Formats: sequence, structure tokens, C-alpha cells
Amino acid sequence: MKTNKMYVKIIAVVLSFCMIIALPIIFLSCTDNNTYSGELLRLHIRANSNGKEDQAVKLKVRDSINQYLNDNIAATSFSAAYAEIGLRLKKIAAVAEAVLKAEGFNYGATAELSNEYFPTRVYGNVEVKEGYYDALIVKLGEGKGDNWWCVVYPPLCYGDKFEYKSIFAELFG
Repeated sequence: MKTNKMYVKIIAVVLSFCMIIALPIIFLSCTDNNTYSGELLRLHIRANSNGKEDQAVKLKVRDSINQYLNDNIAATSFSAAYAEIGLRLKKIAAVAEAVLKAEGFNYGATAELSNEYFPTRVYGNVEVKEGYYDALIVKLGEGKGDNWWCVVYPPLCYGDKFEYKSIFAELFG
């Protein structure tokens, strides 16, 4: 009987020790939970110019492209998203051109995958550090105006409530 109690005490001490070591490690690994450092596939829609009309149509193109991507891209990894979008570049450009035409703009649109340098940006509560990223670039006309951007993978474009969170950071942060 004393032997069983002794084993229970030893197990309790070992488990307590493991928790004392594991909890801080888990917590510390989650404290910077709003910085994404994994693979990203960005989306940049570059307006023809900074004119009021060009900027307004850029947002209409954005809405149509986001809807198209949301309906047609179901990737669960960066490489799958990149491949699926690569196969649909002509269709993405056609979606943009259809909006431009419907709105009375005669300049066209192009879509390409590119690896480019981008400065640090914040999307909601998620910070995307500066660096080189793969991106779907949709250029409207000359593409010399301000751009609209988001992240296609992981899908930051499709919801207002995307955050990297940890229960430990929430409890102790």
C-alpha cells in the first residue's frame, strides 16, 4: 500500500515538473502571435493612376477578383494556392477586364505571379514583415496608381476576423 502511494507521489511530482517547464515554453512561443512569418501569397491590384475614377474602379475590380478567388481557390498550402492561381491567370485578368469594360474603361488588365520586395504591412491585427514575397499582381492599364493589397494564402482577403491567436497568450498576455 505504501509503495502505491509512493508511485502516485512520484508521478505527481514528475507531471508537475513537466507542466512547470512546458507552460512557459508554450507561452513564450505564442507571445508574438500577430506576426506571420510563413509562406505568403500576396494579392496586389495596381490602379491605372491615382485619379479618382481609376481608384474607384480598382476597388470594384478588387471585389470581383476576391469573389472569383474565394469561389475557385480552395488551397490548403502555399504551393497549392500558387499552382491553382498560376493556372487561372488569364481568367483573373478577364475578370478584371470585364469590370473595367462594364464601368466604361478602355484600358485592359494583366495578371501575373511575381516575386517582389514589399515593405512591412499590417492587415487587421496581423503584421507582414518587409521582404520578398510571391504575389499575384493585377495591373489595371498602366498600373501606375496606388495599389490595394491583401494576402491570398493564407486567406486574409476573405474575412474580417483573421488573427493568429493562442489560448496561452490570451490568458497570460
